[in-house]
Amino acid sequence: MRVHICAVGRLRKGPEKDLIDDYLTRFDRTGRGMGLGPASVIEVEDKKGGGMVAEAALLARALPAGALICVLDERGRVETSPAFAARLGNWRDTGRSDVAFVIGGADGIDPELRAKADHALSFGKMVWPHMLVRVMLSEQLYRAATILSGGPYHRE
Repeated sequence: MRVHICAVGRLRKGPEKDLIDDYLTRFDRTGRGMGLGPASVIEVEDKKGGGMVAEAALLARALPAGALICVLDERGRVETSPAFAARLGNWRDTGRSDVAFVIGGADGIDPELRAKADHALSFGKMVWPHMLVRVMLSEQLYRAATILSGGPYHRE
């Protein structure tokens, strides 16, 4: 199952990009034998300043056809790492070929796009900078792959 992180904004060189690249490389390496990956990052940028509605249109065009859509949103479900791993494994096992994790811009995700999502995931009730959400998601994808593989990275 291919994993796509569809996000508003361009991530330049720096520590966040280094972390994302490292975790996604680990995810690809760990998940490959289990039918997870590869992972890719698709970035969109609203250069005309149209806000959430314009960002949603750009994100919708970036989504792979037929992908399961999971939005990252403060109103979403807060899950443990093992529960997230199980969900990812279930999506894979039910024949989904693509999952798209959608990360909005500074104002979040347009309600219409959020309503079309198959799942909404939250990293807690706090609002996180969207660049850090990418790092946290990348790490959780790698952690999920290690949990599903029975590896030692995650300890309960």
